[in-house]
Amino acid sequence: MSEQTSGAAEPAFGDEDFRIEKDTMGEVRVPKSALWRAQTQRAVENFPISGRYIEPAHIHALALTKAAAARTNAELGVLEQDVADAIVEAATEVADGKHDDQFPIDIFQTGSGTSSNMNTNEVIASLATASLGRDVHPNDHVNASQSSNDTFPTSIHVAATRAITQDLIPALEHLAETLESKS
Repeated sequence: MSEQTSGAAEPAFGDEDFRIEKDTMGEVRVPKSALWRAQTQRAVENFPISGRYIEPAHIHALALTKAAAARTNAELGVLEQDVADAIVEAATEVADGKHDDQFPIDIFQTGSGTSSNMNTNEVIASLATASLGRDVHPNDHVNASQSSNDTFPTSIHVAATRAITQDLIPALEHLAETLESKS
Protein backbone atom coordinates (compact mmCIF):
# COMPACT_ATOMS: atom_id res chain seq x y z
CA MET A 1 0.00 0.00 0.00
CA SER A 2 1.48 3.32 -0.95
CA GLU A 3 1.64 6.47 1.11
CA GLN A 4 -0.79 8.81 -0.49
CA THR A 5 -2.49 12.04 0.05
CA SER A 6 -5.86 13.03 -1.19
CA GLY A 7 -7.07 16.36 -2.42
CA ALA A 8 -8.90 16.51 0.88
CA ALA A 9 -5.84 17.46 2.92
CA GLU A 10 -7.04 20.23 5.17
CA PRO A 11 -6.08 23.49 3.46
CA ALA A 12 -6.89 26.74 5.21
CA PHE A 13 -10.40 27.64 4.12
CA GLY A 14 -12.21 30.85 4.89
CA ASP A 15 -15.95 30.73 5.60
CA GLU A 16 -16.62 31.75 2.00
CA ASP A 17 -14.89 28.58 0.79
CA PHE A 18 -17.58 26.28 2.22
CA ARG A 19 -21.14 25.35 1.39
CA ILE A 20 -23.71 23.97 3.83
CA GLU A 21 -24.95 20.44 3.15
CA LYS A 22 -28.05 19.16 4.95
CA ASP A 23 -29.16 15.60 5.58
CA THR A 24 -31.10 13.69 8.24
CA MET A 25 -28.34 14.35 10.78
CA GLY A 26 -28.40 18.11 10.25
CA GLU A 27 -26.05 20.59 8.63
CA VAL A 28 -22.34 20.28 7.90
CA ARG A 29 -19.82 22.58 6.20
CA VAL A 30 -18.27 21.07 3.07
CA PRO A 31 -15.57 22.70 0.91
CA LYS A 32 -17.28 24.34 -2.08
CA SER A 33 -14.97 22.62 -4.53
CA ALA A 34 -15.71 19.14 -3.14
CA LEU A 35 -17.90 16.70 -5.03
CA TRP A 36 -18.61 14.82 -1.80
CA ARG A 37 -21.46 15.72 0.53
CA ALA A 38 -22.47 15.61 4.19
CA GLN A 39 -21.76 11.97 5.11
CA THR A 40 -18.26 12.05 3.64
CA GLN A 41 -17.48 15.31 5.42
CA ARG A 42 -18.63 13.85 8.73
CA ALA A 43 -16.38 10.82 8.21
CA VAL A 44 -13.42 13.10 7.40
CA GLU A 45 -14.03 15.06 10.61
CA ASN A 46 -14.80 12.05 12.83
CA PHE A 47 -12.08 9.63 11.70
CA PRO A 48 -8.81 11.47 11.01
CA ILE A 49 -6.84 8.44 12.16
CA SER A 50 -3.84 7.75 9.93
CA GLY A 51 -3.68 10.27 7.10
CA ARG A 52 -3.67 7.32 4.68
CA TYR A 53 -6.41 6.83 2.15
CA ILE A 54 -7.92 3.94 0.25
CA GLU A 55 -5.89 3.06 -2.82
CA PRO A 56 -7.19 4.65 -6.02
CA ALA A 57 -7.43 1.18 -7.59
CA HIS A 58 -9.96 0.23 -4.91
CA ILE A 59 -12.00 3.42 -5.49
CA HIS A 60 -11.92 2.75 -9.25
CA ALA A 61 -13.21 -0.79 -8.65
CA LEU A 62 -15.94 0.54 -6.35
CA ALA A 63 -17.01 2.91 -9.14
CA LEU A 64 -17.13 0.02 -11.63
CA THR A 65 -19.35 -1.84 -9.16
CA LYS A 66 -21.67 1.20 -8.97
CA ALA A 67 -21.85 1.37 -12.78
CA ALA A 68 -22.76 -2.32 -13.00
CA ALA A 69 -25.44 -1.89 -10.32
CA ALA A 70 -26.91 1.12 -12.15
CA ARG A 71 -27.14 -0.84 -15.42
CA THR A 72 -28.81 -3.75 -13.63
CA ASN A 73 -31.18 -1.46 -11.71
CA ALA A 74 -32.25 0.15 -15.01
CA GLU A 75 -32.89 -3.28 -16.56
CA LEU A 76 -35.01 -4.22 -13.54
CA GLY A 77 -36.95 -0.95 -13.58
CA VAL A 78 -35.52 0.20 -10.23
CA LEU A 79 -33.94 3.27 -11.87
CA GLU A 80 -35.11 5.37 -14.79
CA GLN A 81 -32.83 4.83 -17.79
CA ASP A 82 -31.60 8.45 -17.91
CA VAL A 83 -30.66 8.36 -14.22
CA ALA A 84 -28.84 5.04 -14.69
CA ASP A 85 -27.01 6.41 -17.74
CA ALA A 86 -25.89 9.48 -15.79
CA ILE A 87 -24.67 7.26 -12.95
CA VAL A 88 -22.77 4.99 -15.37
CA GLU A 89 -21.15 8.02 -17.04
CA ALA A 90 -20.13 9.50 -13.67
CA ALA A 91 -18.93 6.16 -12.32
CA THR A 92 -16.83 5.66 -15.45
CA GLU A 93 -15.14 9.02 -14.86
CA VAL A 94 -14.34 7.95 -11.30
CA ALA A 95 -13.12 4.53 -12.48
CA ASP A 96 -10.88 6.28 -15.01
CA GLY A 97 -9.21 8.19 -12.16
CA LYS A 98 -10.51 11.62 -13.14
CA HIS A 99 -11.66 12.43 -9.60
CA ASP A 100 -9.12 10.68 -7.36
CA ASP A 101 -8.75 13.85 -5.27
CA GLN A 102 -12.39 13.53 -4.14
CA PHE A 103 -11.81 10.54 -1.85
CA PRO A 104 -10.57 11.85 1.53
CA ILE A 105 -11.72 9.01 3.77
CA ASP A 106 -9.07 7.55 6.06
CA ILE A 107 -8.30 3.91 5.34
CA PHE A 108 -9.11 3.14 8.99
CA GLN A 109 -12.83 3.85 9.05
CA THR A 110 -15.99 2.49 10.56
CA GLY A 111 -17.53 -0.84 9.78
CA SER A 112 -17.33 -2.52 6.41
CA GLY A 113 -16.24 0.40 4.27
CA THR A 114 -19.47 2.31 4.78
CA SER A 115 -17.76 5.71 4.71
CA SER A 116 -15.90 4.96 1.46
CA ASN A 117 -19.06 3.50 -0.07
CA MET A 118 -20.97 6.69 0.78
CA ASN A 119 -18.08 8.89 -0.39
CA THR A 120 -18.24 7.09 -3.74
CA ASN A 121 -22.04 7.41 -3.86
CA GLU A 122 -21.86 11.14 -3.12
CA VAL A 123 -19.17 11.90 -5.71
CA ILE A 124 -20.97 9.89 -8.40
CA ALA A 125 -24.30 11.53 -7.45
CA SER A 126 -22.80 15.02 -7.72
CA LEU A 127 -21.30 14.27 -11.14
CA ALA A 128 -24.50 12.58 -12.36
CA THR A 129 -26.65 15.48 -11.09
CA ALA A 130 -24.49 17.97 -13.00
CA SER A 131 -24.68 15.86 -16.16
CA LEU A 132 -28.39 15.07 -15.97
CA GLY A 133 -29.55 18.48 -14.81
CA ARG A 134 -31.72 17.09 -12.03
CA ASP A 135 -31.07 15.51 -8.67
CA VAL A 136 -29.42 12.12 -8.53
CA HIS A 137 -29.48 10.98 -4.91
CA PRO A 138 -26.43 9.21 -3.44
CA ASN A 139 -28.48 6.64 -1.52
CA ASP A 140 -31.76 6.34 -3.41
CA HIS A 141 -30.18 6.23 -6.87
CA VAL A 142 -26.43 5.51 -6.83
CA ASN A 143 -26.65 3.02 -3.95
CA ALA A 144 -29.99 1.49 -5.04
CA SER A 145 -30.25 -2.25 -4.27
CA GLN A 146 -26.82 -2.25 -2.61
CA SER A 147 -25.23 -2.48 0.81
CA SER A 148 -21.71 -1.58 1.94
CA ASN A 149 -21.51 -5.16 3.20
CA ASP A 150 -21.75 -6.26 -0.44
CA THR A 151 -20.23 -3.47 -2.52
CA PHE A 152 -17.06 -3.04 -0.50
CA PRO A 153 -15.92 -6.69 -0.57
CA THR A 154 -17.02 -6.95 -4.22
CA SER A 155 -14.86 -3.95 -5.08
CA ILE A 156 -11.89 -5.57 -3.33
CA HIS A 157 -12.32 -8.62 -5.60
CA VAL A 158 -12.66 -6.40 -8.68
CA ALA A 159 -9.53 -4.42 -7.75
CA ALA A 160 -7.54 -7.60 -7.13
CA THR A 161 -8.71 -9.14 -10.41
CA ARG A 162 -7.79 -6.00 -12.33
CA ALA A 163 -4.35 -5.91 -10.66
CA ILE A 164 -3.75 -9.52 -11.68
CA THR A 165 -4.94 -9.13 -15.26
CA GLN A 166 -3.55 -5.65 -15.95
CA ASP A 167 -0.33 -5.68 -13.90
CA LEU A 168 0.80 -9.11 -12.73
CA ILE A 169 0.11 -11.22 -15.83
CA PRO A 170 1.74 -8.73 -18.26
CA ALA A 171 4.76 -8.47 -15.94
CA LEU A 172 5.06 -12.27 -15.76
CA GLU A 173 4.74 -12.53 -19.55
CA HIS A 174 7.51 -9.94 -19.96
CA LEU A 175 9.67 -11.82 -17.46
CA ALA A 176 9.11 -15.11 -19.31
CA GLU A 177 10.01 -13.48 -22.65
CA THR A 178 13.15 -11.95 -21.15
CA LEU A 179 14.25 -15.24 -19.61
CA GLU A 180 13.59 -17.10 -22.86
CA SER A 181 15.62 -14.58 -24.87
CA LYS A 182 18.57 -15.03 -22.50
CA SER A 183 18.49 -18.84 -22.46
